[in-house]
Amino acid sequence: MKKETKEDVQICTAVGMLIAGVSLSVAGFIVEPTGQIHDSVLWFFAQCLIYAGSIFGVAVYVNTKFNYLVDKIKIKEEEKKNG
Repeated sequence: MKKETKEDVQICTAVGMLIAGVSLSVAGFIVEPTGQIHDSVLWFFAQCLIYAGSIFGVAVYVNTKFNYLVDKIKIKEEEKKNG
């Protein structure tokens, strides 16, 4: 699997989980008893937020560290060229 495809799948699943969590939470307000959300709906919404947060958080962390490493290597190469 290519890196771009993997990232696209991760982002799509994270966004899908957010949409599912919000949709179920809204549905929880609409059904009887109106205005009350069952604990299982809140638990599912929390799991959706945790999943999406972990996907986006890990991706940002890895990209930041990778870019830092690439920049450090470029600086070392420039130092070798300049003497």
